[in-house]
Amino acid sequence: MAMLQFFIAVDVTVVNVALPSIGADFGMDDHALTWVVVGYTITGGGLLMLGGRLGDVLGRRRILLLGTTLFGAASLLAGLAPSFAVLVTARLLQGAGEAIALPAAMAVIVLMFPEGPRRSRALGVWAAVASCGLVLGFVVSGIITELLGWRWIFLVSVPFILVVLAAAAVLVPSERPAERTPVDLPGSLLLIAAPLLFTLGVVEAGEVDSTLPWLPPVALVGAVVAGALFVGVERRSRQPLVPLRFFRNRPRVLANLATALLSAALSTSFLLFTYYLQDRSGAGPLQAGLTMLPLAVSLIVASVLVPRLLERWGARACVLAGIGFTVSAMAAIALVSSLGTTGLALIPAMMLIAAGMGFGLVGLQYVAVTGVTEDDAGIASGVQRAADQLGGSTGVTLYVGIGFAPALDGTDPFLASCFLAVAGLAAAGLVAWRISLPAAVTEETRG
Repeated sequence: MAMLQFFIAVDVTVVNVALPSIGADFGMDDHALTWVVVGYTITGGGLLMLGGRLGDVLGRRRILLLGTTLFGAASLLAGLAPSFAVLVTARLLQGAGEAIALPAAMAVIVLMFPEGPRRSRALGVWAAVASCGLVLGFVVSGIITELLGWRWIFLVSVPFILVVLAAAAVLVPSERPAERTPVDLPGSLLLIAAPLLFTLGVVEAGEVDSTLPWLPPVALVGAVVAGALFVGVERRSRQPLVPLRFFRNRPRVLANLATALLSAALSTSFLLFTYYLQDRSGAGPLQAGLTMLPLAVSLIVASVLVPRLLERWGARACVLAGIGFTVSAMAAIALVSSLGTTGLALIPAMMLIAAGMGFGLVGLQYVAVTGVTEDDAGIASGVQRAADQLGGSTGVTLYVGIGFAPALDGTDPFLASCFLAVAGLAAAGLVAWRISLPAAVTEETRG
């Protein structure tokens, strides 16, 4: 499960450093290349709750194998893509494979480990693998793009996905699927349409010489309409993606909202690191990737410390600490940009981001799956992953899209993006402060 999580996380960020090479091969500009990044995360995030529901209804082992197979096949297609359109299609399919496989994988882990220290340690490993995969995506991308070419950033994962398939078929026990019930496909499609339209509207709104001036307002209105329709469909559906009883668990709802806000800033920081290293410092793919190594090392250290501190401090204290570290990181990025120093000056910010991810996301993940049962483990896992991924893609769209928009020419894009991210983190802190767990769960967490 951790190997699958690692390569899925790698594919979230692996294209960032390789984007210039992809654009040169297909003759695409930066505007079009945005979809290679956000298409994967939005499609994956939008379908995650459907994937969680499918695991609960059809059996987690079956859905795990199906999603992993789709992800591997899409990775192969991306590496062999003859055109930019095929590459974008492959990225969308990768997101769909992730959405089907990950909730089932996480549900298997949650149900294997009871609440308390054992589950916190298991989720600590799971979150650390995901975090390292996100960061190592940059490093791997730089090395592979420089030495082998960008196509191999996708092809290298295929043999490992085959290992995951074989291991899952042998090690994950089969189970009887639940009673067949309809799944909420309209709700899933609307959940994808809303962030895709929002992204289109924000990106196009920043263009100074757009040939379609009507597109941004139409896309943004469409995003609002899709969001409203999603709420209406969920209320009327007999089998909604997220049952109404889910929203009665206040700590779980607050944890997912805080996850989205924190992930928005964390994902933004990744792109800011990449842009500064390559655009401001003039580093090549290999140098930019290697400069990100301190972030990966810091995440490994955090993965060892955080589970122990989670047991001692409690989830809310860890979450607030993680948000505080992330605020400090955004301030450090803004300072480095203002001073115009070398890329090595970003290392302290990278270490703070690692601490923010380690403390914040592990604590929020623990709260988000507290109290789950066999009946709703997949839904809880799917909602948590969707909040993480959709929050990250929305943050990149909003913070980086506005900060780097040509319409704001004359404003330091790094300062603007960091300011917006800090505002989102302030909201995350207010939400996290209101999280409280039942006394019995708190005592279990502390051992």
